Amino acid sequence: MKKIGICGTGLMGASMAQIFAEQGYETWIYGRTDASLSRAEKIIHLGDEHSVNYTTDLEDLKDCEIIIESIVENLDTKQDFFERISKIVMPETILATNTSGLSINKICERVQGKERFLGMHWFNPSNLIPLIEIIRNDETSDGYVQQVYTLAEAIGKKPVICQNDVAGFIANRIQFAVLRECMDIVEKGTATPEDVDKVMKYGLGFRYAAYGPFEVADFGGLDTFYHISEYLNKDLCDEKEPQKLIKDLYEQECYGVKSGRGFYDYSDGRDKEAVSLRDKKFEDMKKLQDSWE
Repeated sequence: MKKIGICGTGLMGASMAQIFAEQGYETWIYGRTDASLSRAEKIIHLGDEHSVNYTTDLEDLKDCEIIIESIVENLDTKQDFFERISKIVMPETILATNTSGLSINKICERVQGKERFLGMHWFNPSNLIPLIEIIRNDETSDGYVQQVYTLAEAIGKKPVICQNDVAGFIANRIQFAVLRECMDIVEKGTATPEDVDKVMKYGLGFRYAAYGPFEVADFGGLDTFYHISEYLNKDLCDEKEPQKLIKDLYEQECYGVKSGRGFYDYSDGRDKEAVSLRDKKFEDMKKLQDSWE
């Protein structure tokens, strides 16, 4: 592939555009207004040897080999967008959505050529997190999946394939299963949020940065894991609704770093410090993981 079209001018869309441009691809970013493009331009920082093309005209993307959408997380809006763009681009152009959880099958309901449509889920901050989830719809062809897999590897990412259009795909299903159990532990008074986070950072997460859960189980012994699962599984949280801990914070408009308060306090400039420290940790972790390759 040589020409990439990014549709969406927020932080994620702009970051994608920068990544592709830095790797030498002819990169176009589409926004509905000049103001939205200006916001993206302020996020993107490239040297003189690379550039991004900005446009408010979808026709400029007609000969892109892949379109990656990263617009508002609304089903109707995404359906409208892909119905429109699928009629503009080439019949073989791959259409990819960066949705973090909406149904891939539903998003492409009005698309011409569903076999070329798939999910391409990036993780924020996309310049630091290597993972990309590639999600099939019921009609996605193997050839298009392989092309996107190869493209992701070419820009230094670690792609995985979600073979079924399941809610949450792979990563969010794991993430929310873990968060649900963590909140249950706190709500029952078993541990504080601080101690639960320590368990993850210095115990489980320490392992998982190097080995996945199946690898960890192999090291621990499947006989041991089997016997533990016999008594522990039935006692794990299976709450079907948002738990009180997060519901109360949500109703108080405590949304985390972006609002200045969540499970922790980010007021008085601590939000910027938290983001800066997060990025540094991710940069260090990425360097370490790269050294293991």
